Amino acid sequence: MSEKKPWAPSPLRLARRHLVDRENMQAVYDAKAPAYKAAKRAFDVVASAVGLVALSPVMAATAVAIIAEDGRPVIYAAPREGQNGRPFRMYKFRSMYRDAESKLKELLEQNEQTGPAFKIENDPRITKVGAFIRKTSIDELPQLVNILKGEMSVVGPRAIQRTQDYTPHEAQRLVAKPGLTCYWQVMGRASIDWEDWVELDLDYIQDMGMMTDLRLICKTFGAVLKAEGAH
Repeated sequence: MSEKKPWAPSPLRLARRHLVDRENMQAVYDAKAPAYKAAKRAFDVVASAVGLVALSPVMAATAVAIIAEDGRPVIYAAPREGQNGRPFRMYKFRSMYRDAESKLKELLEQNEQTGPAFKIENDPRITKVGAFIRKTSIDELPQLVNILKGEMSVVGPRAIQRTQDYTPHEAQRLVAKPGLTCYWQVMGRASIDWEDWVELDLDYIQDMGMMTDLRLICKTFGAVLKAEGAH
């Protein structure tokens, strides 16, 4: 197992944390301008629709590669918690062998992530195609459908496979819709411990705005190209 790279919170986050009540993020979210929320949804619809059309050749090639290695299904509908804890099915290209779910309990003791999130490097359940599409984030492209349906946003806290209950503080990350990208995605991904991950999600809820969203989208392209912390 490779050594985990150290991660430090950004000076911006540390400087701004005291500006809001970190135990009442619902009020922080509710105070966001209705015009911003409407613009965010409009952007989500347009961006996801354009993305689905523009990236359809990549998605078709991915589907063929998955079938060639491990058969169907191509899409994995992962159970996740959406805004305010509402359950939904998050679509991903299947990157694991078909019996992956049945082997999860066997791997829980190897979890390298703190808290309720589950991450291990060199997960034996991942296929060869899966390793590539995870590293390049191609596996997440079907989430554009979730965005178009209104279950997700382009930018928002990451939806996770939860292995234990949230604390009340951690549950506040569900105040906003989960996103395709977020602070976690551009600042180290799997190298970030759960406690800092939660604070980054709450930072996003505090910072939410069109300029914040556009900056995160731009940074995501660089993070995906570097593939740092991706597994």
